Amino acid sequence: MRKLLLHADHVVPMTLENEVIADGAVVVDTVTGRILDVGPAPTTKSRHPDATVRYLPNRLLMPGLINGHCHSGILRGTAEGLPVWKWLQEYIDPMHRVLTPGEAEIASRLCYAEALLSGTTTIVDMWRFMQGSALAAEELGIRATLVPYVAEHPDHDYFETLDSNEDLIQKWHGQANGRIQVWVGLEHMFYAVPEAWKRATAICRKYNVGLHTHSNESQVDVVEMHKRFGLRPVQALEKFGLLDAPRVMLAHGCWLDDAEIRVLAERGNIGVIHNPTSNMKLASGVAPLEKLLAAGVPVGLGTDGEKENNNLDMLEEMKIASLLTKLHTMNAAALDAWDVCRMATIGGARTLGLADEIGSLEQGKAADMIAVRTNTPRMTPLLTGKYLNIHHNLVHAVQGGDVDMTMVAGKIVVEDGCLKTASLQSLIADANAVVPGLFQRREAWLKTNRAVSRGAT
Repeated sequence: MRKLLLHADHVVPMTLENEVIADGAVVVDTVTGRILDVGPAPTTKSRHPDATVRYLPNRLLMPGLINGHCHSGILRGTAEGLPVWKWLQEYIDPMHRVLTPGEAEIASRLCYAEALLSGTTTIVDMWRFMQGSALAAEELGIRATLVPYVAEHPDHDYFETLDSNEDLIQKWHGQANGRIQVWVGLEHMFYAVPEAWKRATAICRKYNVGLHTHSNESQVDVVEMHKRFGLRPVQALEKFGLLDAPRVMLAHGCWLDDAEIRVLAERGNIGVIHNPTSNMKLASGVAPLEKLLAAGVPVGLGTDGEKENNNLDMLEEMKIASLLTKLHTMNAAALDAWDVCRMATIGGARTLGLADEIGSLEQGKAADMIAVRTNTPRMTPLLTGKYLNIHHNLVHAVQGGDVDMTMVAGKIVVEDGCLKTASLQSLIADANAVVPGLFQRREAWLKTNRAVSRGAT
């Protein structure tokens, strides 16, 4: 079977026209993993009489979701009730100090499985010991951009290094038929010495990869950058050359001001990943989404990690992004539902520089798509025409558990809501088995060491 025609009640391709195709179909070349055709089912079937037809009743086909900022982890529900910088000092940094490569791989496997089951086909993961993450992405079938936590500073020597980052690029960038990409990561700009800033950008240029870092996440972030450099975060990134990478993705952006947004818009190679749940939970702030979108800055959505969100459900993230913006602006009409859908799909693709490859269902693009159940109370009523509400339901009603099928690069990796590429129960058992030891080592370290001071020189 080379040609597979997926016939669904509705297809939402996420093209510029925000088209909804009733009784639609998508034709996939299962060998190349590419989309051959998209359109109304009757005419599409006539154009591909040799295709194997699979009818998906009570289903909606749409592009796979793109999680633009995530941290693999196994601390869910154990790092609660603190603002971001104290949370990092007391929970996250000690974990990084005692984490093992095996634990890191187990965390990635579980997180990638969770992502696929809830409709994410592309994940940007900033994590540790990412050889294991690469193996997990390769085997589970997710499309992944791997971004090691890099800190080139003596006070933060428990993170990854530019050496290990470059090694990962050399070994894994472009592997798994292009599903795996590797970018340069920088936990925070001030987690590196000036020589490292230059080298980070040089590595990006050498391998034509992007740079991903946290920026403008909290007020503390802005204050720290001003104290060190007399500049706001984006101006500092620009002054020291970190915006000169082929592509740059900034996570959070809660405290971007108008001047910083102008820099991002003028540069044209920079995207922002909005993480509304994490920003709310850690009381970090609210990203100026409407200003960013109005300026033409590519904006995607991210869950952040399981510990600062507590799940990796991008459909839930879409709802929270919408509601938070409406509340923050005190405008119920803020952030149209189509805009939210685009942030989770083609907008996320733009931030990665992959808008020609993923993010919409169009001929020639990678066959990354999901089937969402429509015969649920949450999707009822389902209307087209004058009262079209599919996009509103996708943003405000649908949950990750409503995803029935996930396809990445033409391969079905979730079917009937079940993971096909690994035993989910085994992944869960592996995580449960290693967590007690990780926590014991973290506690032992905290008893004999003070928590590292974030941003210490």
